Amino acid sequence: MNIEVLYQLYLQFPSLQTDTRRLKKGDLFFALKGPIFNGNQFAQQAIDAGAAYAIIDEKEFAIEGKTIVVNDVLETLQQLAKYHRQQFNIPFIAITGSNGKTTTKELIHAVLSSSFTTYTTEGNLNNHIGVPLTLLKIKEGAQMAVIEMGANHQKEIESYCKIALPTHGLITNCGKAHLEGFGGVEGVRKGKGELYDSLRQNSGTAFVMLDYDYLRDMSKGIPHIITYGTKHADVTGAVTESDPFLKVHFDKGFQGQVATQLVGSYNLPNVLAAVTIGKHFGVTDGKIKRAIEEYAPSNSRSQLMQKGTNKIILDAYNANPSSMKLAIENFANTKADNKILVLGSMAELGESSGEEHKNITDIIAKYSWQHVVLVGKYFEATSHPFIQLSSSEAAAAWIKQQNLQHSYLLIKGSRSAQMEKVLEAL
Repeated sequence: MNIEVLYQLYLQFPSLQTDTRRLKKGDLFFALKGPIFNGNQFAQQAIDAGAAYAIIDEKEFAIEGKTIVVNDVLETLQQLAKYHRQQFNIPFIAITGSNGKTTTKELIHAVLSSSFTTYTTEGNLNNHIGVPLTLLKIKEGAQMAVIEMGANHQKEIESYCKIALPTHGLITNCGKAHLEGFGGVEGVRKGKGELYDSLRQNSGTAFVMLDYDYLRDMSKGIPHIITYGTKHADVTGAVTESDPFLKVHFDKGFQGQVATQLVGSYNLPNVLAAVTIGKHFGVTDGKIKRAIEEYAPSNSRSQLMQKGTNKIILDAYNANPSSMKLAIENFANTKADNKILVLGSMAELGESSGEEHKNITDIIAKYSWQHVVLVGKYFEATSHPFIQLSSSEAAAAWIKQQNLQHSYLLIKGSRSAQMEKVLEAL
């Protein structure tokens, strides 16, 4: 079955599912395969659960009249998403970067949604499966699309751009993330820069954080560039307060101050980006301000919460050397007593892991803390004077024994460390 024919079927049954546990009657089931699962084996289960059709790539699982056999289910899903994308003549804004891309995406979506019918990546569906699924959820009548793109190796962003065909793009930053897959910081810049390459080749528009010299250099040759930053940019602003919530005063391109519900001055570029994109697309200052001020982070991303007499910043969705450094320094500068660090190991750093974890312990040692608790094997392999525990469960048990009162905690770590479990002890 060619993509045009499959697309007509998709228009009849526009709800897609790759997991039979979430399947609803009338869905199309795409039988994806992975290292430890084979979706083809669930084709019958999907049909029994009410799927209209199952798209499979192994003939032995065919069900007469109910399955569509293709060469490769994942490639077919991606081709279908690209074909659907090509039906729209609206701005498609792609976002990638080492840190802050999900928060930036959420802020931009909030701003654009105040004036346009806007679709965006749900949660963290920003990979080779999430990007096409996001595209296929865009409905007729859409006026804007904001697509988050994550990557841990080169050529990955390039492949997503070939599906999403972005007209506009933004790289939040290029930091020390996924060093193992990218092969170092220069590899990160090359990999993230594939978004700029796509915009350059297709006469697109880039929104560039001018404070970062490397982004200024990487974006050369893109035909349309709009800048933001703390100075000399189209939109400029600065931090007026960040204890705990960030307030930004704008000097150029936007009127007044925005009081956010975001913890930490490191969120300044994310706010500047959202304001800049809103202004570019004609959203009024009042709507931009309201949208950003009403946005509250969730999903363990710099969430400020209260448990009894204790306050917690929970930032347990992701961690790399760049984001960890910023979070620690921001927390150290917060005016509060009884500050406690509970940090999980950082993943996907390869040969740099030992050095990067040592760098973090050196940063921690510059400041005064009530307690420092480090969790996981990578911190354990580093010589340091702090409390060392094997797991987030062990950290939770330690916290529970302390019977903490009137303390302020920063809980942060890579997703694999599951640092949110520490909350159970508070």
